[in-house]
Amino acid sequence: MHELSVEHREAGAAVRRILYAQLPSRALVVVAQLGIPDLLADEPLALPALAERTGTDAPTLARLLRSLSVFGLFEESAEQVYSLTPLGEALTTAHPASALPSAKLVAGDFGSAWADLLTTVHTGQSPFERSHGTDLFTHMERDEELRGTFDNSQGCGLALELDEILREVDFSPYSTVVDVGGSDGTFLRRVLETTPGINGIVFDLPSSTSRLLKQSAPDPLSGRYSVITGDFFKKVPEGGDLYLLSHILHDWDDEKAVEILKTCRAAMSDKARLMVVDLIAADRGQHDERLHTAALMDLYMLSLFGGTGGQERTAAQVEVLLEKAGFRLTQVDALPSGMNVIHAVPAT
Repeated sequence: MHELSVEHREAGAAVRRILYAQLPSRALVVVAQLGIPDLLADEPLALPALAERTGTDAPTLARLLRSLSVFGLFEESAEQVYSLTPLGEALTTAHPASALPSAKLVAGDFGSAWADLLTTVHTGQSPFERSHGTDLFTHMERDEELRGTFDNSQGCGLALELDEILREVDFSPYSTVVDVGGSDGTFLRRVLETTPGINGIVFDLPSSTSRLLKQSAPDPLSGRYSVITGDFFKKVPEGGDLYLLSHILHDWDDEKAVEILKTCRAAMSDKARLMVVDLIAADRGQHDERLHTAALMDLYMLSLFGGTGGQERTAAQVEVLLEKAGFRLTQVDALPSGMNVIHAVPAT
């Protein structure tokens, strides 16, 4: 065997890191299923106590936690006492951007869909359609627990983006913001908190807005927004001067995405504006590291929706959808994280 060049050695090692990346992912899912991050949230625990509380085999658990400690999730003392690092805290229930709901999704049907990617690529079919006889969102409407976990995952993920969006985007020119597909109102409420003098509407299916409607704590913003339930394929509320679609279009194929946009256009006056928050996929030949998140999420969408469903799109692809729905693209703001805010106006 010839001696490897530096380039061959580095490439071989890099590909293996990608290949084996599913192993720490599965390990994270397991510690989430066992509730270990929440058990360690209050105080460090020794291995025997941790194994007893989780009903696990102590030596095997030790190997799992030691491996994840190398990745920075836990601290392990010489006496096998375990504590959380800041990374590990991000898997606790109380963390403001908790990854725990996402881990729960991966532990169930979503992770199973990842494992069936080969069949998806062969057939182009959504794994949810193969397994459940229906698409993902119809399946979630039948499973209240799964829907709740999904909405929690979306909300916690949104928390990672909101500070940046609110720093970069000025909402003050608008008087009424309609958050289409706004779920529990996380995005709109933050906009209202940081932008005095404006009001808003959260619009989504009843199953998605239920947590917002059921909250019992006094809400200082209650007089500034309303909650309207409905189907954004049929009709959205009129009267807004900004219509917001945050991580909505990427859930749907082109035909459905245009339907959503047309419904928004029908509700808008000619002076109203549209704002789309989504990742922008790489154009051919682009290899920028800032596009890695979009690439990961496009694989995620492929595994959930198949080859003809939801996807991350290039800026040009989004512009085509907008034009078909009666909009004109005016600006794309690429934020430092890789998230994008797309601005459009009604075409006249």
